[in-house]
Amino acid sequence: MQLANSAWAAGLCLLMAGERDQAAAWLRRSAERYRESWQAGSTSWGRQIGALKALLIVGDDAGDAAGWALDAGAAASESPIGRYAGALALLVLDRDEEAAAVAATLGEDFPRDVAEALAALAARDSNAFRAASTRIRISFEARDAFLEDIPVPDTALALEALAARRGLG
Repeated sequence: MQLANSAWAAGLCLLMAGERDQAAAWLRRSAERYRESWQAGSTSWGRQIGALKALLIVGDDAGDAAGWALDAGAAASESPIGRYAGALALLVLDRDEEAAAVAATLGEDFPRDVAEALAALAARDSNAFRAASTRIRISFEARDAFLEDIPVPDTALALEALAARRGLG
């Protein structure tokens, strides 16, 4: 997990520095390490989310990571974080109806702006997505804590990449 998070941090730093090729290599490495960490016995859904976000941000096909998340039971998880991984995976696989149903279960304790962005992606509603994405970015600006202390709106970047792939950019 430490290797995955370190690769994630390096990738985001390089991305913010404009070094897209190097960033992509590190983000891909983070996705691989997240998967290895899961296979080693972890039960944290953050690994699937991290892998999916990393691959989306670099513009890679995230279908394999999406399948991994769904095979692990993310969409039916008792945890809202697990269901978030499931909804994201379903969107990657263009299973919009299922993604919308899972996103609707995230609940009040889950960040509303992210749930709304997922629902907008599932509905292919560009206006609703842009509004939700803007709120996600604003929430990142108000935060004090970030994964690996890298203040980058990674959720917005990943969801915006997915939106662009769907023609909702």
